[in-house]
Amino acid sequence: MHSSNFTIPARNIRSSRRIRPPGLLSTAVTAVRWLERKISERRNYNALMELSDAQLKDVGLSRGQTESDVHVYSRY
Repeated sequence: MHSSNFTIPARNIRSSRRIRPPGLLSTAVTAVRWLERKISERRNYNALMELSDAQLKDVGLSRGQTESDVHVYSRY
């Protein structure tokens, strides 16, 4: 027969948490993502600088816009 004393095992609260406090690992991941973004931005800038003035005009940009940080261009 079944026992009337049924207990639910206690859960380990620490193991169920997935949020970690900021630490060395999260700082390193943030730094790597920032570096990847900067490398990508530099690649895009270099690609723009290789275009002639006529090619820039075809895509609707001027040389001055490519040299400023105000205009953000990305190629995907």
